[in-house]
Amino acid sequence: MNSKIITSASNPLIKSIVRLKDKRERDQTGLYIIEGYRECLRAQKGGVTFQTFVFSSEHFLGVSEPDLISSIAKEGSEIIELPKHLFSKISYRDRPDGLLGIAKKNPISLNSLQRKDLFVVAESIEKPGNLGSILRSSDAVGASGLIVCDRKTDVYNPNVVRASVGTLFTVPVVEESSENTLKFLRKNNIQIVATTPDTALEYTQANLTGPVAIVMGTEQLGLSDFWLKNADIKVRIPMLGVADSLNVASATTLLLYECLRQKRGS
Repeated sequence: MNSKIITSASNPLIKSIVRLKDKRERDQTGLYIIEGYRECLRAQKGGVTFQTFVFSSEHFLGVSEPDLISSIAKEGSEIIELPKHLFSKISYRDRPDGLLGIAKKNPISLNSLQRKDLFVVAESIEKPGNLGSILRSSDAVGASGLIVCDRKTDVYNPNVVRASVGTLFTVPVVEESSENTLKFLRKNNIQIVATTPDTALEYTQANLTGPVAIVMGTEQLGLSDFWLKNADIKVRIPMLGVADSLNVASATTLLLYECLRQKRGS
């Protein structure tokens, strides 16, 4: 494996990687950061081609990192080696493991989605950690896809990639308007399930055995009137304490596993 060594923080590549932490730079260049062993491995297995891949062996936490780097190098990616202090400069983690790739965005459309049995529609989710956690739960139940409507958080935010633990590359993700998403769901006869505290129907009492789209909103404001008015059914999660809602990622997980339980007939 041939790699280039960079030792200066003023190198143009280092500066460009640092700028990719900013959404504006990601939008302008169409590039984004994938950091971490599991994240990079799942990205590679998911068909992502790295334009550039940088590593610092002084940060390695295991023994599998060199194999991953060699595999990525065989695909034609530029491989760059950095000293520990320089990798720490470009890393967005408290405890980096010495692996970071730069890849081109590859957005997909609603019409490219193959399976249509279980979707999550995430409306205006603000926190990258929540969006990443929703991806993990979607992957865990084998969801057909995650549709991000009226986005407030960039799905290519490094913290979404990190919180998803690489499941950004295992779950189809579409960014689309609420209006176009509604048309897609109606066209494919997918039941729209809105989550709201303002209903008597608990989520375990609803029939979720068919094609379903679970629509989740922000913790602060909940779902918009658009989705509440267009929902086929509205469900609530019982809250027996003083809190009136769960974290949106936790609530999504509950509903997804209820869908899975019902679809499996258990």
